[in-house]
Amino acid sequence: MEEKEKDIDRKTTVDFEKAELDLLRNALKKSYTERFFVMTSLMKLDRMFRNAKITHQAYFKADKVS
Repeated sequence: MEEKEKDIDRKTTVDFEKAELDLLRNALKKSYTERFFVMTSLMKLDRMFRNAKITHQAYFKADKVS
């Protein structure tokens, strides 16, 4: 049973490594302008999330008036 689990772990790590390398290869194929636009959009998202404020309003059930 343990051998099957170890084999599955090896396969998943190999799959993840292959996927990661594929992503890196695809990223290197992009031009500098594409990389720039991706980076600026990520920077805008980062700024938006840093400036976000989370507020909480208490939930009150209205009493039923009959």
